[in-house]
Amino acid sequence: MPYAAASERAPTLAIVGGGQLARMMAQPAIAMGLPLRLLAEAEGVSAAQVIPDHQVGDYRDLPTLQMLVEGCAVVTFDHEHVPTEHLHALEDGGVAVRPGPEALVHAQDKAVMRTRLGALGVPCPRNAVVADAADVETFGFPAVLKTTRGGYDGKGVWVARSAEDCAPAFAAAAADTSGRVRILAEELVDFRRELSALVARSPSGQAAAYPVVQTTQVDGICREVVAPAPDLAPALSLQAQEIALTVAGALDVTGILAVELFETTDGRILVNELAMRPHNTGHWSQDGAVTSQFENHLRAVLDLPLGSPVARETWTVMVNILGGQEDAGRLWDGYPHALARDPRLRVHLYGKDLRPGRKVGHVNAYGDDLDDCLDRARHAAAWFAGELGDESE
Repeated sequence: MPYAAASERAPTLAIVGGGQLARMMAQPAIAMGLPLRLLAEAEGVSAAQVIPDHQVGDYRDLPTLQMLVEGCAVVTFDHEHVPTEHLHALEDGGVAVRPGPEALVHAQDKAVMRTRLGALGVPCPRNAVVADAADVETFGFPAVLKTTRGGYDGKGVWVARSAEDCAPAFAAAAADTSGRVRILAEELVDFRRELSALVARSPSGQAAAYPVVQTTQVDGICREVVAPAPDLAPALSLQAQEIALTVAGALDVTGILAVELFETTDGRILVNELAMRPHNTGHWSQDGAVTSQFENHLRAVLDLPLGSPVARETWTVMVNILGGQEDAGRLWDGYPHALARDPRLRVHLYGKDLRPGRKVGHVNAYGDDLDDCLDRARHAAAWFAGELGDESE
């Protein structure tokens, strides 16, 4: 079945990838009267449930991408894995690719990212591309080993404290058939906590910086976010925002840029990762900011004036809902208790099947008391995940 004809009322925006990020872009798009067209990776995926104009196809296939963007003004992304050469081909065909391929490669390839950030003078952990365990030993143990491409949510990351620990990383690189995956060694940073600085940037150069947030990662997966980061020194907060704005401008990013950071125990800020799309650490903004990251991403890629990133409440806490045991019931069954207990709670479910450890939704709690927000959000997320019994208050 072909895609719907491009709208004459507003520019049609194409999205590659049918995950929850694309799904949550649909909400502000409806309010804006913005038609969306989706390339999904499978039937029934998260975004395909709410974007009627969609097809299933392989984002690695250029003709499939060309069919997606036919008649569209702009194409943007739910993930960063579309081959760079295909993005150039779409640009050559007259489609605005946002973020563009020259920017996106810095989120696709960690070695490219580290080289560019180093040239910009952006503070990063000590790092080097390594070919084998001997190179890692020369670099120095302990080290964090990362595949340069394809890793996410803790996948493609290993902590090596000896030569023997290096084997899984190099086996993963050797198994890659593209020949593009290398191994990047980074120092094991002694950090106090992890932070995230989120900015939106439009093609005309307008930028908006959200409050810097504190993130909690467990097994490489973001579990909760506190906005703004508690007890963050104003100078460090400003530095984090300046880093994000500098990177967005220097790399010519269009849309949302998330800069994941370490706050070290000796009071420094170091860049950990980049993401050029709406990001888990910005989900709090759906209910806690004047303009959500999803609306500002749409505004940015269409070169519309950006909305205010200012927080609506003193505190907003986002906690991810992770799939628990298969027999924990349906997520829908969590609503009566969670909503009755906390009428101000905001719940966002992704329409995904439950699998242990899978992100299937998140909750946002906001207010003037941080401890209260933490308790409310954690309780609700645990209840939806089936981690609390009926006896819980």
